[in-house]
Amino acid sequence: MKNLQENIARQLLQIKAIKLQPANPFSWASGWTSPIYCDNRKTLSYPEVRDFIKIQFARRVLEIWPEVDVIAGVATGAIAQGALVADLIGKPFVYVRSSPKGHGLENLIEGDLKPGQKVVVIEDLISTGGSSLKAVEALRNNGAEVLGMLAIFSYGFKVAEDNFAEASVKYETLSDYQALLRVAVETGYVSSDELSTLSQWREDPANWKK
Repeated sequence: MKNLQENIARQLLQIKAIKLQPANPFSWASGWTSPIYCDNRKTLSYPEVRDFIKIQFARRVLEIWPEVDVIAGVATGAIAQGALVADLIGKPFVYVRSSPKGHGLENLIEGDLKPGQKVVVIEDLISTGGSSLKAVEALRNNGAEVLGMLAIFSYGFKVAEDNFAEASVKYETLSDYQALLRVAVETGYVSSDELSTLSQWREDPANWKK
């Protein structure tokens, strides 16, 4: 699993889906200042990376939850990822909006989801877990049994672990922040001083300042 995590992290860095800038940090929409920016939607533009992620997602879904009935993607970043996985393993697909559609049936879940069906949720990124768990709540409110969630990458925040535990949701990621740092050091992407900064940020991201 460690090799897979580092392999995914290496690919994300290579295609610039993840950028590390300890000396010139990013501003997140949440207001946090961060030395890392992650946009895993970029993986869709690189066929070899896209296929590798799709295959690893499918493998883990079938290993952990072989009883799965439906794959669900979280809008918008994981719609395509989830559809690719569902297609590969031959399962139905639905996706969960961040808010109900403002016209027509005002759906929050798009697709045909029947009460009692067992669902695995696909995500592109887990930060605090807030938006991911809203999708889980929507699926449960529609009668689904959510088996768990798989994501490409997680920052590994303790608040996310606490939020998933409180919601009784099992989750896994193909890669994570610790694997990313190992690869970044190994490849010379960051220096030892920058590694220290990156490690400090993850411990208290809400209050971190450059």
